[in-house]
Amino acid sequence: MKKAKISMFYPEEACHKTAMGLFESASDLPLICPHTHLDPWLFVDGSEAFKDPASLFVTPDHYVLRMLISHGISFTALGHSPLDSDKRKATPQAVWQVFCDHFSLFDGTPTGLWIENALAMVFEIDEKPHAENAQALFSHIQSVIDCADFCPQKLYQAFNIEDLSTTDAALESLDAHRAIRESSWGQPVRPTFRPDQVIDIGHPEWRENIDSLSRVCDLDIGDFCSYIQALEQRRVYFKAMGAVATDLGAEIPFTCCLSDDRVEAIFQRGLVQKLTSADARLFKGHMITEMARMSVEDGLVMQFHVGAFRNHNPTVFRTYGPDLGFDIPVAVEWTHNLKPLLDAFGMDERLRLILFTLDESGYARELAPIAGAYPAVKLGPPWWFHDSPNGMMRYFEAVMETAGIDNTVGFNDDTRAFLSIPTRHDLWRRMSAHWLAKLVHRGQIDIATAHNRMVDLAYGLVKRGYRLV
Repeated sequence: MKKAKISMFYPEEACHKTAMGLFESASDLPLICPHTHLDPWLFVDGSEAFKDPASLFVTPDHYVLRMLISHGISFTALGHSPLDSDKRKATPQAVWQVFCDHFSLFDGTPTGLWIENALAMVFEIDEKPHAENAQALFSHIQSVIDCADFCPQKLYQAFNIEDLSTTDAALESLDAHRAIRESSWGQPVRPTFRPDQVIDIGHPEWRENIDSLSRVCDLDIGDFCSYIQALEQRRVYFKAMGAVATDLGAEIPFTCCLSDDRVEAIFQRGLVQKLTSADARLFKGHMITEMARMSVEDGLVMQFHVGAFRNHNPTVFRTYGPDLGFDIPVAVEWTHNLKPLLDAFGMDERLRLILFTLDESGYARELAPIAGAYPAVKLGPPWWFHDSPNGMMRYFEAVMETAGIDNTVGFNDDTRAFLSIPTRHDLWRRMSAHWLAKLVHRGQIDIATAHNRMVDLAYGLVKRGYRLV
């Protein structure tokens, strides 16, 4: 009897050499960024887009804020004043000093890795920030920021970005996107349709948002039919402005299909603000299914981000606002919650439903089997807390055997921090190379296959996943 072809053992040194070769073969590929939270106005007139090091790396970054707050540092010291206060904020130099004083808190975290790599790749700084070099680093970064060449449009090209999308609320005018399209710059910055504010009927501002939707669409929204018509109209507008995708968030992925009479009754109770919590749950579940139906018809890729308990600390939310580090993951069940949507559209290849989760325990148990069976479903990359070296390797090990590489969509950076985009993609490519090298040295794939798949993981999957080819 012959020996087995697959050894399942691999020498670390040889594996490392293979991984480096795979990474280097894909390291110069362009970046596809189909899901960011950047302000599109950055690319219209970005001459004052980057004001100082603190506003680049500290004040807007919820990863940074949550770690520093967890060690007792105040929001005020980090550049955030209470919403109802005229109290002067800390100076950028003071915020930067506090950040550097406590930079060791980020040792071993992806946040520390991203920041140190961004400092090296963008500002040519190889020093780790600390209390003593804080102001020297501040001065150096500020001098680079103040240069005319340091602007978003030129950095877009310096970062080798091929395509980038922002995330835009359903009521947005998209004036910035129009200005970009009408400019002579010529690089793609696409909007993404985010309907949460107009489909979350239980939100206190939903009724006000529906009034705004009526004005934007020049349509009297008095029943569910006219409401759906307005949403479809907005999707047509976003698509005309270059959108290739929508984005929807939920704490749990509950979906349902209500009768016309039942959904109309709930909608009418929403208009007069006499909803129950059960009404709100059913309506949003029905609308998630409706979003899938619309994607079948108009071809927009449907992104679905699930598993965040938003604004977990009500005092922080009331005092300082959202997106300050107090969104906490929750456990998520997919098989039953997503079934009504999949019963309706899961076998329809016109739907591209990309699933993201903060509960990585569901990857091997539910998400990989779902993506490995339903033609409409693809898996998004590790998201948020799991966008890290360990999180990426757990994702590869949990997902790929069951779902298969081609039922995933490569990487997206999902960031508000423009300068972190290159280092995030760099990390994904390194971890992809490491995983593929392990497969080569176990004998599961040959080196030619690994090189082909390296290009897919770095570039091809995301282009195909978001229908950019």
